[in-house]
Amino acid sequence: MRSTLTLSAASLLTALAIPLAPALAQSQPGNAAAVKTVRTSAGPVAVSRVADGLERPWGIDFLPDGRALVTEKPGRLRIMARDGSLSSPLAGTPKVFNQGQGGLMDVAVDPDFARNRTIYLAYAEPGEGSGGGGTAGTALGRGTLGERGIEDLHVIFRQSPKVDGGNHFGTRIAFAPDGHIFLTLGERYKFDPAQHRDNALGKVIRLNRDGSLPKDNPFAGEGGTAGAIWSYGHRNIEAAAIDPRSGSLWIAEMGPMGGDELNRPEAGKNYGWPLVSWGKHYDGRDIPDPPTRKEFTDAVIHWTPVISPSGMVFYTGGLFRDWQGSALIGGLSAKGLVRVAIDGTGGTGAKEVERIPLDARIRDVAQGPDDALYVITDAADGAVLRLAPAK
Repeated sequence: MRSTLTLSAASLLTALAIPLAPALAQSQPGNAAAVKTVRTSAGPVAVSRVADGLERPWGIDFLPDGRALVTEKPGRLRIMARDGSLSSPLAGTPKVFNQGQGGLMDVAVDPDFARNRTIYLAYAEPGEGSGGGGTAGTALGRGTLGERGIEDLHVIFRQSPKVDGGNHFGTRIAFAPDGHIFLTLGERYKFDPAQHRDNALGKVIRLNRDGSLPKDNPFAGEGGTAGAIWSYGHRNIEAAAIDPRSGSLWIAEMGPMGGDELNRPEAGKNYGWPLVSWGKHYDGRDIPDPPTRKEFTDAVIHWTPVISPSGMVFYTGGLFRDWQGSALIGGLSAKGLVRVAIDGTGGTGAKEVERIPLDARIRDVAQGPDDALYVITDAADGAVLRLAPAK
């Protein structure tokens, strides 16, 4: 079923003006349509379609009142109501480089949203000549969610330099418990820049929430772009989340032909791309395995065949008690969720324990205020799916 609601300007204003009170436990959205039931370690799980008609949805995050923000790659941001209905596109979104893998990508609600109404958008920002291909770079914007859309959106970090091509933007956002914000950046399919700290390609960066640079970043003394870098030597990171038990950042990144990785990036560490990898180049050329170069930090888990990780959440809810503390990673190639058990002590103990088949390319995953899991599908007619125990 199609669960899209087009709002007038007046009704959109009303929808956005709803007080953002703490969310209460919710029942299944009224517009949800059952899709199927899948067997999991937590018992049978009902998968329902909450909303559809989204063009290449990329990121989802929940507001304190139970509504959700959903991005669409061509540059739209919508609010999904608790019944699954979708608003018209919100005003104030940035111009994006909607080519290849680029576009409007992740969205993140500030942990203090109830007080400051701040949201963040990660996207591919066009550079010179973008109308005909041109250059582009990953950007992180910060703005206020107002009555008519996003107000005062301004860029707090830009990839430097902007380069040509439409691949490997990264763009996942994660909030650290100490008040910092992490942003992942792919190496834009340029390979070697991931090894150099004079640019932002193939890096995890760490910022204060206003975009200023923390003085305790590992390369703060080098100045320039290096001052923002947390870790480097990455390929294309489209999954990132904080383990709430330890406060540690975890990421999952796409390898070449084989060699997807799960990493717990540490300050100042080099993860080796493109000098080492558990995969091969697309033309079949070998790449040295990580253990052959001890100066690089090896992956915690690596996957061949690939899962194409995109989106990750640590489950903390009560609907799936057996999954508490697990990382659930969206899989574009895996066409479902990959559940990884993580020890939660801040170390690197992790093991894949199951896959939850959804028969769709999964772009992002979030835990809702009702403790259900919400995933978005990567498709021209993309959808929001809800996972909850089958009754």
